[in-house]
Amino acid sequence: MVDSRIVWGFGAVLLLLLGGVYVAQSGLLYQLNPPDPDGYDRVTITASDENGTELATVEARVADTQAKRYLGLSNTSELETGEGMLFVHDEVGSYGYVMREMAFPLDIVFVGADERVTTIRHASVPEGSYEKRYRGRGKWVLEVPRGWANSTGVDVGDRIAIPGAAEDASG
Repeated sequence: MVDSRIVWGFGAVLLLLLGGVYVAQSGLLYQLNPPDPDGYDRVTITASDENGTELATVEARVADTQAKRYLGLSNTSELETGEGMLFVHDEVGSYGYVMREMAFPLDIVFVGADERVTTIRHASVPEGSYEKRYRGRGKWVLEVPRGWANSTGVDVGDRIAIPGAAEDASG
């Protein structure tokens, strides 16, 4: 017969482990201890059309860790023209982005491993707590002020040159 203290102890450990997994997956840790806003590397990204004609440049903060990708631009009050954030993933995949606690609308530009734009989403500021998910496929995702893609002429198939410093995720 199994001692009830062992069963209760095992149950308590299992409950703590499940709670830890929930906290890690929910992003609560990132909300309590967000990344330092000045702790982002910055890169210059160039967008060009299929003929190699330069369409735009963006000075982007690099979100290359899970904490930075989770926080995104949530603690940013605005982006100036020519500013953005580049999200770096470990591998090409299908990703969903939300406008969590955003104060301004964005263009969300998904970029494949070949540095070609695969999808452009025009995201609005969320109403209430509802978070619409903007999906696309790529290795990188560039967030810029809404209207950037239209005003620069950047479209699906155009090239987003990714600097070497932003090629791989570090976390």
